[in-house]
Amino acid sequence: MSQSLDRALTLVAALADETKTLDQLAEEVGVHKSTVLRLLRTLESHHFVHREGARHYRLGSALFDLANRSLEQRDVRRSAEPALAALNERTGHTVHLASFEDDEAVYIDKFEGHHSVRMYSRVGKRARLHCTAVGKVLVAALPPARREELARSLEYPVFTAGTIGDAEAYLAELDRVLACGYALDATEHEDFIHCIAAPVRGARGEVLAALSLSVPTMLLDIDGLLALVPDLLAAAEEASVRCGWSKKEQGGTSR
Repeated sequence: MSQSLDRALTLVAALADETKTLDQLAEEVGVHKSTVLRLLRTLESHHFVHREGARHYRLGSALFDLANRSLEQRDVRRSAEPALAALNERTGHTVHLASFEDDEAVYIDKFEGHHSVRMYSRVGKRARLHCTAVGKVLVAALPPARREELARSLEYPVFTAGTIGDAEAYLAELDRVLACGYALDATEHEDFIHCIAAPVRGARGEVLAALSLSVPTMLLDIDGLLALVPDLLAAAEEASVRCGWSKKEQGGTSR
């Protein structure tokens, strides 16, 4: 990668969380302000960066346009969208779609719950593999040798009293996911949210994504959440059919 391109991408990443000044950006990139200013002007001319006032910079509109166009190119997102929308309308709870990329779970679609409690998740955000329902579904779908290799390479930071803390426990959990056809996050990542997820499959039966239903514990206890599993599985099956999966050809449910 060219040095200028590397620096320009570093500048874009540095602006992801908040607006920053020229001085702040020069310090982050580690080069003189004149070099950063030249790069910013180029990025600004293509609308990747926008200058606010005399001193501050933020991400520009071109990035959001590219992000939306990239998401629209994802066949699974486009195909599964009606099933996600229907599940959200039927239950009133937050629905996510996540895919597996570079050994990470990434949210690629979200329908916000109808209640006042909002989740911090967003499209494009990474989800932990060991303590989220979508992460468990996506890792469980890997070939056994790859699944074990990944499980043993993960770090296991503890977020709540229920977080899985080691590879052996995680592998056992993945076996349960495969046996049940869905995964459960029992307040393992956030102590006020629990979640269930199921696989969305493609024409060959491969897992393309994980569809999840997330509910604040103040609205539903664990029994109430598990009572929604049939709705979740029906939505995952509908999404799978829309992605080319055939229940008849695969000989069973989409799990």
